[in-house]
Amino acid sequence: MTSNLQWLSLMAIPKIQLFLTTKKSVNGLAYQQLEIEILTPDRVINPADLIGLELPSGVDTSNGVVISGRAPIWLYAYFVNELHPTKWVACYDPRISGGVVVATHSNQVTIGQIITESQSSEVQLCPALMIVGPPNSGKSVLSHALFQTLLQENSQVYLQRANWDGEGNWTIELGDEGQAEIMKVSNKGELTQGFFSYHAQAILELRRQKSLVIVDIGGMVQPEKQPILEACSHYLIVSSNSDEVIKWHEFCRDRVNLSTIAVIHSTLQTCEEVNQSQPYLEMTCGAWLMGQSRAVPDELLKRVRSLLLGSPKKERMRENI
Repeated sequence: MTSNLQWLSLMAIPKIQLFLTTKKSVNGLAYQQLEIEILTPDRVINPADLIGLELPSGVDTSNGVVISGRAPIWLYAYFVNELHPTKWVACYDPRISGGVVVATHSNQVTIGQIITESQSSEVQLCPALMIVGPPNSGKSVLSHALFQTLLQENSQVYLQRANWDGEGNWTIELGDEGQAEIMKVSNKGELTQGFFSYHAQAILELRRQKSLVIVDIGGMVQPEKQPILEACSHYLIVSSNSDEVIKWHEFCRDRVNLSTIAVIHSTLQTCEEVNQSQPYLEMTCGAWLMGQSRAVPDELLKRVRSLLLGSPKKERMRENI
């Protein structure tokens, strides 16, 4: 009986919260923004959570709506369908600081148009932390662990994968290393002339909106990555080869004067040892392997949290409808 009551209590706890705000675009177009907030500590929801989910009252069907917030694709698809009676619907992409129109019944906007909110004042940039180092050092696993840990404390942390190797959060979260590798290979792209410039601009847009942007740029020192370096403020080296560390210091610190947060000497052995604390943190720790859970060391978390403490606070002015 007690277990049934506990289960019913858990079911009653809302996992998705919705906020509706009135906005105006840079062109003077009035619209509403539907903000999605996932309330679970790990920011994970299931398709069953769609059951009984309704739009907040107050949706103005005479105008358009921009859907925003960190949420699964299927939840966005659900709201696009639910908002069909409105004049138009757009999905917000923080990397371009605007909502992309995906459905319209009006000549106010066109499919693919970007709806950009009018800004009343200059926005200060938040820190952007690059995760760098040679291949097979555990950068993707560590950056994902760091992102997931900080996300539970601050919803305005963002992880940008600025690489074309087909790897993303989903490959790490899949839980099947073999299947993840197959999907990674099938989604692998190629370096194009504008690739890093695109991601550099995306990072700058994210820095205008978030509290911290974590950037994974892959495992090669390449001159083409210069735009990414110029868009970031700090870097963290993760290396399984100590001889490679100096190359990344030269690339990040000496070329564009980025600030060093830490150097992590990764190992396949389970360990956690602080080698130095100043002028930056240097540790030997591991193992950072896909499919194996590994907590982010407290000392490293302290250093990265210090960036959040110094970051301009991002608050949304919103009405809880």
